[in-house]
Amino acid sequence: MALKDKHLADGEEIRLDLRTHWKALVGPLLILVLLVAFVAAAAVLTRDSDQGTWIVLAVAVVALALAVPGVLVPAWRWNSTRYVFTNRRVSNRYGLLTKRGRDIPLYRINDVAIEKGLLDRMLGCGTLVISDATDKAGMELHDVPRVEEVQVELQNLLFAADDGSDDGEWPPTEPRRRR
Repeated sequence: MALKDKHLADGEEIRLDLRTHWKALVGPLLILVLLVAFVAAAAVLTRDSDQGTWIVLAVAVVALALAVPGVLVPAWRWNSTRYVFTNRRVSNRYGLLTKRGRDIPLYRINDVAIEKGLLDRMLGCGTLVISDATDKAGMELHDVPRVEEVQVELQNLLFAADDGSDDGEWPPTEPRRRR
């Protein structure tokens, strides 16, 4: 559920449209391989049995029941989570059945940080933590691919929107107010 052109304001352009890193699919892929191996082992071990077909069918049903929460739901969650950066906002869209999202206008952002564990550093991903000038907690974007490049692009977007003045006007490009 990424932002589409119809969801953009006049003059707004998408700069980055990202999914979470592929590492989120490693666990479900391993579960799938184990489940297939389990069904294959059941088929090989019971091929000479009179009840072999029923046993393999029962094992396959159990494997399918385990595959839904262990493989299909995580893959669906990975496919439905998007991080979109435009020249005006940062957007996080996610959700399987109920779609959710949060946008932070660039002019509200006052801090951008990254967190990278050992595995994240090896895979080139990490968490981008964006704090804004509101009472709400900041936005944590987990498993962002090429997180350092994304942080640089976000900084470029922030500085492009800054008019250089420190007049306290929001948004920064808004004309000065009369006092």
